[in-house]
Amino acid sequence: MALAISEYFGHITDVVKTFWEGLSVTLSYMLRRPITVQYPDRTEKRVADMLPSRYRGLLEVDMSVCTGCMACERACPIAVIKIATDKDPTNPKQRVITQFDIDESKCMFCGLCVEPCPTGAIQHTREFESTRKFIDSLVVRWVPDPEKPVPFYRPVKGQDAPRAPVGEILRKHLAEASWLARPNIFPEEPSQGPSSDERKP
Repeated sequence: MALAISEYFGHITDVVKTFWEGLSVTLSYMLRRPITVQYPDRTEKRVADMLPSRYRGLLEVDMSVCTGCMACERACPIAVIKIATDKDPTNPKQRVITQFDIDESKCMFCGLCVEPCPTGAIQHTREFESTRKFIDSLVVRWVPDPEKPVPFYRPVKGQDAPRAPVGEILRKHLAEASWLARPNIFPEEPSQGPSSDERKP
């Protein structure tokens, strides 16, 4: 009986001891300054601006220096990029880009599309915030209107392509948010007139 009582109180002592060990860690942090930074309200600069230059975030395309070579589309192992080209109706000798879509929801940020680009038109930015309400909103259309295609850029020998600073174009896209609207993937069916029950007198 005495052994059972001592064992019982021994268990209680162990519980109190382990409870106090865990609680002492918590209490010690109550006396320290907080180390958690509230994001994004209390950061000194934008987090994207504090990331290293080689960080691979959302893709950006400078269409003004795109040659339409489709090297990035061929290099992508999971078919994230879709490019379509055609002849310019106003100038048959000039080719234009009618589609340049990047599905950011499928991109694995490997950088294989960036390497073969001859002018550096496609680049990874330091932008990483891609949370959207609808997943189909993550398809970025760099040629927003097929009726207004983009002509091929012709590189000048011995000169670098005049590319915009990386991230500038994408930030403008994000600010405009024109590509965030969800397309109507379930259009309403046209009415087919009154039913047979409605036609009966």
